[in-house]
Amino acid sequence: MPIYEYACTKCGHELEVMQKISDKPLTRCPKCKGKLEKQFSQTSFQLKGSGWYVTDYSRSGGKTDKKTDKATESKPEKKTEAAAA
Repeated sequence: MPIYEYACTKCGHELEVMQKISDKPLTRCPKCKGKLEKQFSQTSFQLKGSGWYVTDYSRSGGKTDKKTDKATESKPEKKTEAAAA
């Protein structure tokens, strides 16, 4: 069952309620009987096990292509000293 968050517009009281999706939303604050508004919050979940892109199909960052390594190598610069005139 999802957890819904509500906030009272009158007293500022915040509450979390576990409700079925088919249940009607709460409308009155249990403390002051003011109007409740449903809050939007960020959800969090974690994909565990095999069969997900992250665990089975994505490339690991450890491997590099040899062509790119040669192109990014820095060559030592030759320093020439100018003779004082």
